Amino acid sequence: MPHTLRDRKPLLARVRRIKGQMQALETLLEEAGDCAAVLQQIAAVRGAVAGLMTQVLEGHIREHLGAPEATPEERGQDVEQVVAVLRSYLR
Repeated sequence: MPHTLRDRKPLLARVRRIKGQMQALETLLEEAGDCAAVLQQIAAVRGAVAGLMTQVLEGHIREHLGAPEATPEERGQDVEQVVAVLRSYLR
């Protein structure tokens, strides 16, 4: 079973928190909220997304790259996938 299915509940909880934070940010902007509050909310959203990325990435590395039954070719493909995702994420 893929780790994203096995860890579905905590991942969905994180996504729902992020959604709430985004809604709070939208509300702040619609109501012309204080710029410090807007900046704080943006920082909170960024941190929450980074935490989600870390959790999924860690599961992927442990399950795919750390799998004892994985062939060197499979590991190589997984490494390339992770590198591509990280490059995209860190832009």
